[in-house]
Order: sequence, then C-alpha cells, then structure tokens
Amino acid sequence: MRFRILILALFAVVVFDGYVHAAPSTPQEVRKDYLTESEADKIRDAMLPPDRIKLFVSFADDRLKKFQYELTRATREGRRAEILNSLLNAYSGCMDDAADQIALAGEKQIDIHGPLKMMQSKGKEFLEILNKLNEGGPEYEVYKETLLDAIEGTKDALADAEKASKELTPAPVRRKPS
Repeated sequence: MRFRILILALFAVVVFDGYVHAAPSTPQEVRKDYLTESEADKIRDAMLPPDRIKLFVSFADDRLKKFQYELTRATREGRRAEILNSLLNAYSGCMDDAADQIALAGEKQIDIHGPLKMMQSKGKEFLEILNKLNEGGPEYEVYKETLLDAIEGTKDALADAEKASKELTPAPVRRKPS
C-alpha cells in the first residue's frame, strides 16, 4: 500500500512539475527575421490591417533605400553580397506581408482604401526602381536572382492591391449637416 502511495505521489510531482514548466498555451507572434525589434513592436502594436499595411510598405521603402545606398557606397564590406541579398529579401518580405494584410482586411471586411492607394503608389515607384536596377550595373550578378524575386513579389503585391481595390465596397460618403 505504501508503495502505491509513493508511486502515486511521485507521478503527481512529475505531472505537476511538467504543468508548471510547460510553455504558455497562447500563441506568441513570431518576429520576422528581416524586422528590427522596434519594427516588430510597431507591427504588434498596430492592431488593424490598414495600419500594418502602411508600416510594411514603409519598411519595404526603407530596405530599398538601404539597398540603393549599399550599391553606391564607396567603402565595400567583405560580406557585401550577403548584405545586398538580405536587403532585397527583407524588402520582398515586407511587400509580401503587406499583401497578406490586404487579404486579412478583406476577410474581416475592414476598410483599407487609403492604405491600398498608398501601397499602389509606392509599389509602382518600387517597381520602377527595381526594373532600373535590373538593367545591370556593377555587381549585378551578385544580386540578380534576389532582384528578380523582388520584382516578381512586387508585381504580385500590386496585383493583390489592384484586385482588392476593385472588390472593396466604396468608402461611405459623409454628408455635411444641413
């Protein structure tokens, strides 16, 4: 009898200990590799897709500007190919995430007219820059594949934005009080 009680007590300790040290059951949002800690915090703080779309597009703009800066930089680092490709990958990731937020807004029927217009406008600018970079230049072969992926991702994001803008119901018209 004592042996059974001892086994039962030992079992309870093991189960209880496992329960106490178990991971929390609520899912945590994973930080994307291409976002800084403060950018990830901004995304987490932005509760709605319209705000997140604006943030992701601004982060994409930042990555593209950094890429252009790195290309013209006189002092070259040893990991140059890695830096150039990671900036283009980060740009693509931001544009993909912005497009994902469009789909989420559609599912939740959230008005995203303003952010969509901004995304379409900036996306066209981005595409012009990327196409110009695709014409070649120094070190083109180093980032060519990643650049082609970025161009394709931007076209896809613009197509998603265009489709969403056609499918969205028009924004409500506010009348002036008489």
